[in-house]
Amino acid sequence: LARGLGDVYKRQIIWQPEMCQHAGICVKMLPNVYHPKERPWVQIENATTEELIAQISKCPSGALSYRLNKKDNK
Repeated sequence: LARGLGDVYKRQIIWQPEMCQHAGICVKMLPNVYHPKERPWVQIENATTEELIAQISKCPSGALSYRLNKKDNK
C-alpha cells in the first residue's frame, strides 16, 4: 500500500503576512485549501502533503513555507 507524506508527518503551513505580495497563486492552485475571507483561512486537510509542497514552492514572495514533523507511532 502506497503511503503519502501525510501518513508519516504532521503538516504545518507557516504564513508570514508581512512578506506576502498577494499574488493569489496559493488560492488559484489550491482553492479548496486557501479561503482568504474565512477564519481559519488555510484548511490544510483539503490537500495532500505533496500538493501543498508543490504549491508552496511556487509562492513568489516566500511568505508561505511548511514544516513536517514526524508523527508519533503510539
